[in-house]
Amino acid sequence: MTKLCALVLACVSLAVDAAQPPAPNLEGSWQGTLRVPPALELRVVARITRAKEGGWHATMYIDNGYPIPVESVLVGGSTIELISNPGRYQGEINPEGTSIRGTWVHGNPRPLDRPFPLELQRATRQTAWVLQPDSSPHTTRYVTVAAGASLEVLDWGGTGRPVVLLAGLGDTAHAFDQFAPKLTSNYHVYGITRRGYGGSSAPMTGYSADRLGDDVLVVLDELNLKKPILVGHSIAGEELSSIGSRYPWRVAGLVYLDAGYYYAYYDHSVATSLGVTVDVAELERKLDQLRFASPTADPRALIQDLLSKELPNFTQSLQALQRTLPPPPPTEAVSSPAPVQRLSTIGEDVIAGLQRYTSIPVPILAIFAAPHELPPSTGNDPAAVAAADAADDAFTGARAQADAFEKGVPSAHVVRLAHASHYVYRSNEADVLREMNAFIRGLPQ
Repeated sequence: MTKLCALVLACVSLAVDAAQPPAPNLEGSWQGTLRVPPALELRVVARITRAKEGGWHATMYIDNGYPIPVESVLVGGSTIELISNPGRYQGEINPEGTSIRGTWVHGNPRPLDRPFPLELQRATRQTAWVLQPDSSPHTTRYVTVAAGASLEVLDWGGTGRPVVLLAGLGDTAHAFDQFAPKLTSNYHVYGITRRGYGGSSAPMTGYSADRLGDDVLVVLDELNLKKPILVGHSIAGEELSSIGSRYPWRVAGLVYLDAGYYYAYYDHSVATSLGVTVDVAELERKLDQLRFASPTADPRALIQDLLSKELPNFTQSLQALQRTLPPPPPTEAVSSPAPVQRLSTIGEDVIAGLQRYTSIPVPILAIFAAPHELPPSTGNDPAAVAAADAADDAFTGARAQADAFEKGVPSAHVVRLAHASHYVYRSNEADVLREMNAFIRGLPQ
């Protein structure tokens, strides 16, 4: 009887297995376009191969073609999930095995955005996209900087003093793919992608300026780099100032590539529509300290600081900003305010983590696009050029900030490149290389 039951169960099992559709063959390239409102379109390619030990391996390529390793490929019946540092993709494979309909969510382990639809089609020889290869001559490794956080580190090689490149907000170290090789004849060049972007992890916390600076220091330790030159573009100036103000002995020098703004050197007299952000971040931190203080804590010192310093400074910043604003057109008083386009959550975390830096006792080269590039519509009209420069002064305060940086940081050599792009190392590559080489040659060995 027992043998008969076992035989019946085996037959039932075989019948059930036969009724199940065979597991789809996922091997190959899958491609689709990720559309993020209002107007961002990113090409996504997932290349899936069989693992020798069973299961699957995958690599993703997003837009610019550089590879992002997929940490885990989970397949269950007709469903698939690709988990990587930048985010995760979950989809349903169609019965023919020719397409996957699913959603992409940025962020791992936490979701940072709502899911966006992404349908991947199996690529054929005729339809496969030709990705722009990552032809920049670097190697890639990942350095763990904290629990649940590893950073993508690029190494372009070269000989000489170590130079470490840090990208601006939203960019990765690959932003320097064309620029970095121009440095390798004189220096050993590295690049670091900050947490939250590219192939680096996107943990739930750790986006304050000092924490991001600490991430860089962990990478320097892992690479055994002694007194490198740190080069930062845009908001990477906050990491430069964080390290330079707290650990000046760790670096030989700092190079700010249009990166010496309010988040890198604070002067509340420079009023711009961007600069007031750091005042807001600092005020919010101190108000939160008051709001969430322990019942047994004595709040008097904090209240005195708010009354005597923080609130008066904030009032002055707002008043100075108000004076820079042009008068509104007559129709603006009755029109509805334009909707504000929010940054991604990672960007908001970085902005919320802004800090004030006023003392940076390290040799510094600060290159400013002051004022920034002109809109094409200005042409050669002097009045249009003057108006564009005034608008840049109100928005970025580049010229005023360059003056404040030069006056307030005695160790800084400030260079102003009129009408350069914010990406000064691209628009004015020869100027930047010349200034960097002269600066580094003048540093103590």
